[in-house]
Amino acid sequence: MIEEILAGLKRNVIDGNADEAKRMAEEAISNGLDPVLIVEKGLSEGMKVIGEQFEKLEIFLPSVVLAADAMKAAMEVLRPRLTQGQSEKMKKGVVVIGTCYGDVHDIGKNFVSAMLEAAGYEVHDLGTDVPVHGFISKAREVKADIIGLSALLSTSAWYQRDLINSLREMGIRDKYWVIVGGGATTPEWAKEIAADGYGKLSTDAVKLCNRLVSERPAPPLHETVILE
Repeated sequence: MIEEILAGLKRNVIDGNADEAKRMAEEAISNGLDPVLIVEKGLSEGMKVIGEQFEKLEIFLPSVVLAADAMKAAMEVLRPRLTQGQSEKMKKGVVVIGTCYGDVHDIGKNFVSAMLEAAGYEVHDLGTDVPVHGFISKAREVKADIIGLSALLSTSAWYQRDLINSLREMGIRDKYWVIVGGGATTPEWAKEIAADGYGKLSTDAVKLCNRLVSERPAPPLHETVILE
């Protein structure tokens, strides 16, 4: 029974069936399953498959969005049943993400947000056209671990550097890992602006964040981590 329920949750995430994922989450709870088990062995397994399929170009962004919506629908059922200790244990870190000022492109950023959330991160997606002070204000408010900056336009990539410089001027650079991505960014640019991480593909985001937060307790200010 347990294996069937977990397999069903995984399948409905992959299929992007939000209504059925929510119903099965309710069924899992009514059968006494641990909410953490439901997330880790059901929902997250489904998102893992989605990430692999997307990376291999077997599916496209709409399928990813539907899968993320299915997981969120199930999490609406599960989240109130998680104890504070369980929630904190499952949460890998807090990420503030957005597309830099002057840029309204969001496809890649939306995928990164969905995958990070599915991987156990608390994600605060600020959307597009976000000014430097918007990122910093939100990061301070939610006590973020990571600030993710997307830029598809070269004119907007400059704000990635401005944000890092602003953090340094405010004396809080060492409080956050800053990662950059998007069509306008390159490994060379990430190193030049002293970002903490860069990923060429949106699917690199989870790997990159996992690698950075594993270096707790203090954010390092060392070589830029490059995933290509």
